[in-house]
Amino acid sequence: MKVFDFNRGWKWRRAEDAAWSDVTLPHDAMIGEKRTAESDGGTNTGWFEGHDYVYEKTFFVPSDFADKVVTLEFEGVYRNAEVYINGEKAMSRPYGYIGFFVPVSRFLRCGEENTVRVTARNADQPNSRWYSGAGIYRPVTMFVQERRHILLNGVRIRTLTIDPAVVEVRVRTSEPGEVRLSVEREGVSAASVTAESDGEAVFAVEVPHAALWSPEEPNLYTCTARFGGDEVTETFGIRTVSCDAENGFCINGARVILRGACIHHDNGILGARCFEEAEERKIRLLKETGYNAVRSAHNPCSKAMLRACDRLGVLMMDEYVDMWYIHKTMYDYADYVPAWYERDITDMIEKDFNHPSVVMYSLGNEVAETGQAKGIEFFRKMRAVCKKLDPDRPVTAGVNIFFNYLHALGFGVYTDKKARENPQKKVGSEFFNDLAGRLGANFMKIMAKLPGCDRKTRGCYAAMDVAGYNYGILRYEGDLKKYPGRVILGSETFCSDACRFMEIAKKHPALIGDFVWAGMDYLGEVGVGAWEYKEYAPDFRHGPGWISAGSGRLDLLGNPLGEAAYTRVAFGLTDVPQIAVVPVGNTDEKHSPSAWKFSNARPSWSWNGLDGKKARVEVYSRAPAVELYINGKRVGRKKRGKNCCFVFRTTYRGGEVTAVALDENGKELSRNSLRTAGEETVLSVAPERETTEGGGLCFVRLRYTDAAGTVKPLERGVLKVSVAGGELLALGCACPYNERGYMTDETDTYYGEAMAVVRASADASAVIVTATDGRLRGETEIKVRGNKQGYECI
Repeated sequence: MKVFDFNRGWKWRRAEDAAWSDVTLPHDAMIGEKRTAESDGGTNTGWFEGHDYVYEKTFFVPSDFADKVVTLEFEGVYRNAEVYINGEKAMSRPYGYIGFFVPVSRFLRCGEENTVRVTARNADQPNSRWYSGAGIYRPVTMFVQERRHILLNGVRIRTLTIDPAVVEVRVRTSEPGEVRLSVEREGVSAASVTAESDGEAVFAVEVPHAALWSPEEPNLYTCTARFGGDEVTETFGIRTVSCDAENGFCINGARVILRGACIHHDNGILGARCFEEAEERKIRLLKETGYNAVRSAHNPCSKAMLRACDRLGVLMMDEYVDMWYIHKTMYDYADYVPAWYERDITDMIEKDFNHPSVVMYSLGNEVAETGQAKGIEFFRKMRAVCKKLDPDRPVTAGVNIFFNYLHALGFGVYTDKKARENPQKKVGSEFFNDLAGRLGANFMKIMAKLPGCDRKTRGCYAAMDVAGYNYGILRYEGDLKKYPGRVILGSETFCSDACRFMEIAKKHPALIGDFVWAGMDYLGEVGVGAWEYKEYAPDFRHGPGWISAGSGRLDLLGNPLGEAAYTRVAFGLTDVPQIAVVPVGNTDEKHSPSAWKFSNARPSWSWNGLDGKKARVEVYSRAPAVELYINGKRVGRKKRGKNCCFVFRTTYRGGEVTAVALDENGKELSRNSLRTAGEETVLSVAPERETTEGGGLCFVRLRYTDAAGTVKPLERGVLKVSVAGGELLALGCACPYNERGYMTDETDTYYGEAMAVVRASADASAVIVTATDGRLRGETEIKVRGNKQGYECI
């Protein structure tokens, strides 16, 4: 089989326009649209206008393709995609988050130029509760096979046992014949076997001295199947997954507590564009923060993200959809789910099956149908599809416990009439989010304990392998006693509950994990998790100008905030006290409200020029007590309460702030300090990697710092960026309020920082990125070493 990169040489336009623009995929057509008050997507999508789009690519097909089987794979087109080859319709697929294959052999004209045209529809708004992006936002690949070949997704690898290590490999072929199989690790042969295929060859391969895959040691193997002249290689890991109330969630027989983060599919200032480097960067940053698992909320993740999770040892809960047969927005996927769920779930599992990082499937999020007999039966049907294709991985769904009860009482129920009369009316999950924002996190958690909430969830939980609790931490201990066979997962949680969760989970294996909303900030659902001050957000009504949720423990650029430091402590990943400070100068100022944030503190003591101002210093520690010092002078000592957060109200003095963790007897356990930046200010332009490949991405941090590189959060300016030897793909800051967007060559800074994402030219020897605010100037050079490794282009 030959595999070709099919991402270059495209052009695109709005469906209603005549003018074309050249583009290299992946591409997000929505990220460059206007954001206006007239947008029917409104707060959901960040006020971007919705349109339909057309993409075209003309490509030459060699004469020898006449005897081949040619297939195109589209990993993601948002949405209602239609694919035409030389004017003939070849395929359509409604779901915008599922990949699909298009057999194109019968449409091709060999020895000639051919044209593929793709239509992506996003004009019918609202169709999503978050920023979806639009167009061909994930990669496209062409597969060219012999007539006698291994089927696409035809190699399936499953671990049977780990001692001895035996893997089952199933190879599906186009016709009968001999299949040869070889297994290697780091270039060293581990096994080699042969079997006959009658359409499928089945192998039980023992791997001697196997290096198992786990989050701590993500060891990977390759399996190559050969059939006639065809050859397919798959990467896999040897590991088992089990899950029950007595032993908890186990990998290779050892209990693992899922320290999870929910994430959306966008890549921040890049929009929905799915680049290998961006997906890996997101997973790497989340792992560095302390998360060992992610939930792909609320749609199937990309292949690139799965590869990153495999390599880095991060567990994946892949999620199917945000709605079933009841709408959450007027034009969402609810009309298609009943007819398409079997095909969709099959394609999701075929994508996921060989990836050791995928450990669980979620079939829905906050679907009120889980409180109905019809909905519970629908879940059983979907689960049956999962189990037929993949008997090993557990199946769940995220159930909003209090919302199920409210929906049964008639609150937040979607109707077409309501949607037509007021497209911005809050229903479904949006209704709950709005209520939580008004009444606070504690109210929602307390309400989940009502007897009616139990009645409206016990039926669906009985149908699940794992009961997904959204915001139900106050029910954990009671339900563990009441339902002793139930396995509970905090499928969506508040950050502030991480410490309490860990204490319960240590005692109760049936509580297997916690997935915070959200691990990293994302576009859309504007302001739902933001605490912003007037200096960065002139209004708190979440109108046009607001663009992101402000809901991450990592901000939109991937910077860890104070809540990220709290999370590491809460999960017991560090014994060193962590320090974060509410922006000095705004200590007691009013900010935009949200239940999804418990602190807007930042890990900085560089509030230069504000000596004498009030300061709120937060110290995160599991120690019995903490002392705080400023410039060697003790501010005070506090004993630990129910949480891991110690709050000191003091006066800001530049210099050094130090937190000392103490044991029960007052003996020092550990300490940590933050220091104030120097007076000199420079504009730092620093790439995250010093080298890249031609066609590769560079993430370049733009920061106001002192001479030593300490960020100065009070410095602010409008930066203008230029690039030589590459293309500026995106430019922006992490502020949830951003009127400029990310597609110009200028950006405001946010607490002293911004970021540029640059793609290196294929023929460049270096990429030079320059930034200036008219007063200061910074520049960096990134070496380009060869071209990005990948498939030959066509």
